[in-house]
Amino acid sequence: MKSLLTPGICLAAVAVLLHTGLVTPSPVLIAYAFYGVLIAGLLLAWRFHSSRIFFALLTLFLAEQAIGYFSSSFTSSFTSSFTAGRVSASGPGSIALAAVGLLLPLNFVLLSFQQERGFTFSSVAPATLLLFVQSVVVAVLCRPEPSAAAHRALHHALAPAPLPFATLLAFSAAAIALLARFMLFYKPAESGLFWALSACMIALRFGGAGRIPTAYFAAAAFILAGAVVETSYLLAYHDELTALPSRRAFRDALPRLEPPYSIAMLDIDHFKRCNDTYGHDTGDQVLRMIASRLARVTGGGQAYRFGGEEFAIVFPGKTTSDVLEHLEKLRADIEGSTLRLRGADRRQEARGPDRRNQRPRGRRGQTGHVIRQLSREAPSSSELSVTASIGVATSKGERQSAEEVVQAADKALYRAKAAGRNRIETAAAPRRRVRSKAAGIA
Repeated sequence: MKSLLTPGICLAAVAVLLHTGLVTPSPVLIAYAFYGVLIAGLLLAWRFHSSRIFFALLTLFLAEQAIGYFSSSFTSSFTSSFTAGRVSASGPGSIALAAVGLLLPLNFVLLSFQQERGFTFSSVAPATLLLFVQSVVVAVLCRPEPSAAAHRALHHALAPAPLPFATLLAFSAAAIALLARFMLFYKPAESGLFWALSACMIALRFGGAGRIPTAYFAAAAFILAGAVVETSYLLAYHDELTALPSRRAFRDALPRLEPPYSIAMLDIDHFKRCNDTYGHDTGDQVLRMIASRLARVTGGGQAYRFGGEEFAIVFPGKTTSDVLEHLEKLRADIEGSTLRLRGADRRQEARGPDRRNQRPRGRRGQTGHVIRQLSREAPSSSELSVTASIGVATSKGERQSAEEVVQAADKALYRAKAAGRNRIETAAAPRRRVRSKAAGIA
């Protein structure tokens, strides 16, 4: 949830600084800040092939420019109408404000639903054409006076006015859509679009042009640029398939551990056989299912994907005796989990041996024969169950490095594999075997 809360905290900080008088930057400084953050965000998005954020920043820039360009006419129209006791909705500035209030949320939602394909012609051309057509439509609708077009409204703060109902409806619907997509996919881009949209709505609420609105537009650009950085961090330190922290994150966490701590290594039993028999798509589903159980491990453990079908769990401040109960609960949870299969998508032959299981070639000793029998006898819609073996080790003092603890846990894992699988072995002493289920792959 850090990806969702951090941009909101930044936006709240901007609001506090602007409206409490703690900081009163000049309009020129705010304008430079807006363009500086905008350019930095565009460069980051281009460098990291994030076309969605790139076009979101372009949309933000066009919105700010449209309101600023036509707001001088809106200022004069608003002043005369306010003096007469009414607010006109026909001035160029008000039309630009209304157009931005409808088009900006629409564009953000469209960008959220667009699949990220980098800066290919097929992905860039439609978005570019759409922004060009929208810009032309807004320019034609506003049609500023020649004398008014030469003035900029950046230095003229407009009085806050209630937003039209259509604008509020568009922003609300877009915010709900973006928040729902974030809760479904947990992507920083959706979180960035959501909070940038919120900042833009506040900017429009304060007139869209002037010191305070430009500051909120700058905050929106900063949030979108931060989404690029957060996405790059997730790609580097999180596994895309399982959403768990990756091996790099695990390696970075090891030097920060202080004794006592425990490290458990977990491996899915016969995963290669499962992958070869049922297909790689099913294997990926198994990995996601196991990762979801690991993400809920108790005892203060943090799970990582170590590589392939192997995972690591770090328990800071815990010894082996402290974590055995939690690991046993995790092992039983994995054993009791099932995955529904479609029989038409499964392979019928297995390939190659499990890297941890070198068995005799006899028919009774071959796990592949058991799996083939299961695949032949299972109905068209069956359930697949898997088990896992776990090895755990605890640090012995300051002299033992974290790498040595990992190696000790890995050796304990090999002993668990050799002793029959679906069990927990400690680096100190062997444990009694735990029986596995008769059905499924064990």
